[in-house]
Amino acid sequence: MPVQPPTTAHSQLLADVRRGMIPAHIYNDAELFSLERERVFGRSWVFLAHESEVPQPGDYVVRRVLDDSFIVARDEGGTVRAMFNMCLHRGMQVCRAEMGNASHFRCPYHGWSYRNDGRLTGLPFHREAYGGEEGFRRSEQSLLPAPALDSYNGLIFLSLDPNAPPLRKYLGDFAFYLDLYTKQSPAGIELAGPQRWRIKANWKIGAENFAGDSYHTPQTHTSVVEIGLFREPKAAKRKEGALYWAQRGGGTTYKLPPGTFESRLRYVGYPDVMIERMRSSWTDAQRRMIAEDGFMISAASVFPNLSLVHNWPKVADVDTDEVLPFISLRQWQPISADETEVLSWFAVDAAAPEDFKKLSYKAYLMCFGSTGMFEQDDVENWVSITSTAAGVMARRLLLNNRMGLLHDDKPVTAPLAHFAGPGTAYVGYGEYNQRAMLALWADCLERPLAAAARTALGAL
Repeated sequence: MPVQPPTTAHSQLLADVRRGMIPAHIYNDAELFSLERERVFGRSWVFLAHESEVPQPGDYVVRRVLDDSFIVARDEGGTVRAMFNMCLHRGMQVCRAEMGNASHFRCPYHGWSYRNDGRLTGLPFHREAYGGEEGFRRSEQSLLPAPALDSYNGLIFLSLDPNAPPLRKYLGDFAFYLDLYTKQSPAGIELAGPQRWRIKANWKIGAENFAGDSYHTPQTHTSVVEIGLFREPKAAKRKEGALYWAQRGGGTTYKLPPGTFESRLRYVGYPDVMIERMRSSWTDAQRRMIAEDGFMISAASVFPNLSLVHNWPKVADVDTDEVLPFISLRQWQPISADETEVLSWFAVDAAAPEDFKKLSYKAYLMCFGSTGMFEQDDVENWVSITSTAAGVMARRLLLNNRMGLLHDDKPVTAPLAHFAGPGTAYVGYGEYNQRAMLALWADCLERPLAAAARTALGAL
């Protein structure tokens, strides 16, 4: 079914979104979801995997961008490739395992086989069925490569748009913050996972929540704080942190107690050996954000559907009052307008001490694994929003997404004049980041894809 161009009603919807009044039904609307498929996910850079998931020649994982399945494999020469997971013969999935190691992939339908660089190598009864090379040039055939593939700090992204800008340009100033999660040492990070589950919630809600919703913490997560899981005695302390937005992404920070770069990193649980590596791996401005501004990264989102979280709870089986930091990456993979598959990875500095890695993993599972305490709190809200957004009344309601603004669109508090990071930062509660993310969403929906990108989508 072809995607229809935006109507007058859509134009009004997008105008409402841009002024911070959100038509409630955007969180459960099949027609808008069709537009999102083409215009958001058809042109954006979407996270696919991390190089640590395919460390050796032959290693592969299978990942999706909506309905399109890709084999992400390191070939025998060490190059990481992403290939459309569909046999050139009759369209069967070539690889049905989620991960493994293979020099070749063999289609289970008719036995065509491909090297892990995508080249067709095996074709049963080639001469009898096709007349050999004269009838079908096997040597010229390969699995379809991803239209655009690029990486940053080992994070592998794919775009379905062959004319997509370079990934580094797409990320823009948000790369400054991405480094704080993914480059704590020259070794980079390694991932474990993903854990994967489905929720009956629209994909945008989780992405917005991680982008900047510190306002929900004192309500939704009060019990997590009150049981003593964190050093901060009150969940409302979140309002002392900064909210920042930098081109393609934004997030929240915690305000740290007074101290030096080293003492503040010790406060969140990092051992000295890791702190020294952070000092040498980060830029002067990245260090100043912690040492001088006193802000530590927390949750963040990169448009459209990659989120990160950094936190430092107490781990139950450690007999001290110390905390353990963890980092998690998660992707909100749309299934439909009212269902999302969540992929959640544990991330850790590859050079971290082994005992730190083990305890950090426990901290992650306790908070944001599939049964994590934060996870359960959040999902209950998101499912309720999505369900309610499906009704008739939701089409008559504009949700107020203007927190932090006065009636004339001026911010309640001025942007921080002294903030070491790029972009714009505010202290206190506000929906600056959610508005920025939905503005990008509106921009995508408003612009049809270029002809080349539409052709590429049709080919897939």
